Amino acid sequence: MSDLSAIVKAYDIRGVVGDQLDAGLVRDFGAAFALLIKPDSPSVVIGHDMRDSSPELASAFAEGVTSQGLDVVSIGLASTDELYFASGKLAMPGAMFTASHNPAEYNGIKLCRSGAAPVGQDTGLAEIRDTVEHGVPEFAGQAGEITERDVLSEYADYLRSLVDLTGIRPLTVVVDAGNGMGGHTVPTVFEGLPIEIVPMYFELDGTFPNHEANPLDPKNLVDLQAKVRETGADVGLAFDGDADRCFVIDENGDPVSPSAVTALVASRELAKEPGGVVIHNLITSKAVPEIVTEQGGTAIRTRVGHSFIKAEMARTGAVFGGEHSAHYYFRDFWRADTGMLAALHVLAALGEQPGTLSGLTARYSRYAASGEINSTVEDQAGRLAAVKETYEGRGGASVDELDGLTVDFGDRWFNLRASNTEPLLRLNVEAPDEAAVTALTDEVLAIVRA
Repeated sequence: MSDLSAIVKAYDIRGVVGDQLDAGLVRDFGAAFALLIKPDSPSVVIGHDMRDSSPELASAFAEGVTSQGLDVVSIGLASTDELYFASGKLAMPGAMFTASHNPAEYNGIKLCRSGAAPVGQDTGLAEIRDTVEHGVPEFAGQAGEITERDVLSEYADYLRSLVDLTGIRPLTVVVDAGNGMGGHTVPTVFEGLPIEIVPMYFELDGTFPNHEANPLDPKNLVDLQAKVRETGADVGLAFDGDADRCFVIDENGDPVSPSAVTALVASRELAKEPGGVVIHNLITSKAVPEIVTEQGGTAIRTRVGHSFIKAEMARTGAVFGGEHSAHYYFRDFWRADTGMLAALHVLAALGEQPGTLSGLTARYSRYAASGEINSTVEDQAGRLAAVKETYEGRGGASVDELDGLTVDFGDRWFNLRASNTEPLLRLNVEAPDEAAVTALTDEVLAIVRA
């Protein structure tokens, strides 16, 4: 078998269907996953998104699992966090077929152990890759069975049990599902709530005919922003392709930063559990640890990436975790990320008071930020070293290398990180105002792009 390192990523398996990924290879991945988790579980739960290739690939993976004597519970069409719910609720390892926000020709597999515990390079993915590359051993025993189970209603009921929305005022909510799985889950999750949904692109279509299902890119929010303004809605929500991330737009059509959402949800979780721990990655706004501390909680800073967040949540018993990329993790949701639950918290917070969303979130938005700025750089290590040399010891700056390079001047800071998959350096800057952000950004980019 050829080298699979190009498609077995840090956190998942992902590649171009027909070129890098096909049913035969996916069957082998299923068999290798079964071998990995067989000592711990007799069954695997499988879900898939709306991409044209997903049903066939999910079926092939199920064949691989059953060929090793394990049973499969198929939940069919699902969001990624719905698959995590099934893994937690049914106490089974899981496999989700999705390429998230990637273009239509891609697909992939997100794997977890029982209770939605992540499977990454260090926790099983490398072992799965090696097994497939060297040939999956045949199993001489009886093949497992495949059963089907619809968990969408259970998933919706569980989410609503975690956030009380029954007493909120009526809200008008524009939802852009991006032709992804939000179009499948939102109607059921919001059913019976005092919410009028204005749906956009709810038709499940893995060719993404309207725009990429990647709300992190501002151009994919333009339609939602216009519809919020046009309808006079209270709030807009944008989901990515597999609907595990949610971006929030206020009543003016302006994006609410994921850091502000993190601080808002953290405040609500700390109100339920005073003194609790909240995890945030090092690119979230300084407002997050400030607000957590003011609320009597303990803020813990981590590297970027769900495996680091989830590991730290497990170690500390943290009630909540948030990232700048709009991934939100909840202890009550098996420490898994669910944009839908974060969205329900935002709606509850908005509906419990008479004011606007922009007014509500202003208290959680204390600083100006650059957003992520990418630079194509062949010599990433060399440019990082040059930036470190420039700023180390300058003006009382503190420098750390927890994840890339972070330089903190107290009133402003920046982080510069190398991409794991591309020749890019990613820069994030935060400062008291836009002028200070621009000045520091230009200064750092002049070194990076020299």
